[in-house]
Amino acid sequence: MKVALVNPPRFDGVSVVREERCEVAERYSVLEPYSLLQLAAMIREAGHSVNLFDANGLDANYSQVESWLGRTDYDALIFRFTPTTYDHDLDLARASKRIRPGARTIGMCWTLRTVPLDVMNDAPGLDIYLRHEYETVGPRLAEALEGGAPLDSVPGLAFRHDGHVRLTPDAPPIKNYDAIPVPAYDLLPSLSPYFVSAPACKPFTIMYASKGCPYACSFCTVAKTAWKFRSANSVLAELKYLEERFKIRTVSFFDETFTMSKRRVRELCEGMRREGLDIRWYCNTRVHLVDPDLLRTMRGAGCAGISYGVESGNQAVLDQVSKQATVEQAAQAIRWAKEAGIKTYCAFILGLPGETRESAMDTIRFALRTLPNGAQFNVLAPYPGTELYESLRRAGALPELNWRKMYQDDAIVGTGGLTPTELNGLRKLAYRKLYLNPQWWRQNIRFALANRDDFELASRYAIRILRNYFVHGMRGTH
Repeated sequence: MKVALVNPPRFDGVSVVREERCEVAERYSVLEPYSLLQLAAMIREAGHSVNLFDANGLDANYSQVESWLGRTDYDALIFRFTPTTYDHDLDLARASKRIRPGARTIGMCWTLRTVPLDVMNDAPGLDIYLRHEYETVGPRLAEALEGGAPLDSVPGLAFRHDGHVRLTPDAPPIKNYDAIPVPAYDLLPSLSPYFVSAPACKPFTIMYASKGCPYACSFCTVAKTAWKFRSANSVLAELKYLEERFKIRTVSFFDETFTMSKRRVRELCEGMRREGLDIRWYCNTRVHLVDPDLLRTMRGAGCAGISYGVESGNQAVLDQVSKQATVEQAAQAIRWAKEAGIKTYCAFILGLPGETRESAMDTIRFALRTLPNGAQFNVLAPYPGTELYESLRRAGALPELNWRKMYQDDAIVGTGGLTPTELNGLRKLAYRKLYLNPQWWRQNIRFALANRDDFELASRYAIRILRNYFVHGMRGTH
């Protein structure tokens, strides 16, 4: 079986992140198509031949993609798409059908996995929708296609059969996450195009050390999902490969909850120090899953930044969405990270259920009180499949599904006390209050001067902030 994997081009000139929970356009990051690299490695290990073209990373347009497809021999094409770039990304399936009509077109998207019929009805060029759990579904799908087996035997799919769309049962998560081989980095010409937040501290890559989150946040697309993790030795093996092969400088762990197991994180940190890995790394986690000792251990092993999903500075709003964390825990986690010498980034959501102007101002005041090194203020995007989406549908607050408009920087739904326009205004106010705060700038300048290894990144990040606010009006960034 000959398989082509393609990461579609950028959207209106803006880079697109097509990775599970982060399926968004992002102006200031260019990330490796890590899940496609993982899938390529697994399919290749199963004996199939694989080619990959990262149009997003190379900033290639559709004409260049079609040229690549025309000179590539393949039986199946696999690509990822996102809700807000759906029509743009699905142009890839239509192009493949023109160039190689007999090749199966297979699309992957986590966010829309609960509405497969809608996805397929809107995408006539798409033969198969691989809804989720690509680690288990991808190799089985390749095997079924090669052997001509019925696709009904492969879980996690929506596919066309005799003019109808058929669905298979949900797929189980992979049992042994360590069984995934090192992603097929060799299919990329180099790592030079890739960076996060600012084009500095390269070579860079993202990495999954674990996936899933059992917590129940009602707005989250990965809520109540099984936590699957790689052992410390597995992660270390990939880090050593990256350092030896690419002289990697920076890694962003893309796990939803990196510190779910503190013991595992400590094992990983001990291994990094033991191996002498000179790698700067970043991670995401929840505010109640850190402590001062763990953060000091992480910093000693190269952790340069940590991102917390704070969501709101109002406890009633947090309780409304089952956050299972407190405002004080968030403030404490930010303080502990700073004391350990780790930069802090916080993600906030304006427009959660029960949001009023006063509770939104609580969130802004929280940011100004705790002064994280960086902040992301989003408006609520009620993604299908989330508990929040279902409750909004039942209440008639979201009359029809239009995933193309579910931007995190432009509200499509308000609350009882705020309109979408007011939420957008509060989002801009939040950024203005933070970015024009002299104390925030003084803190970050001191941090950059005290951590010379991060000076380049801090300088470029400051330029990004100014351009983002004054040139782009906070659009196309998250």
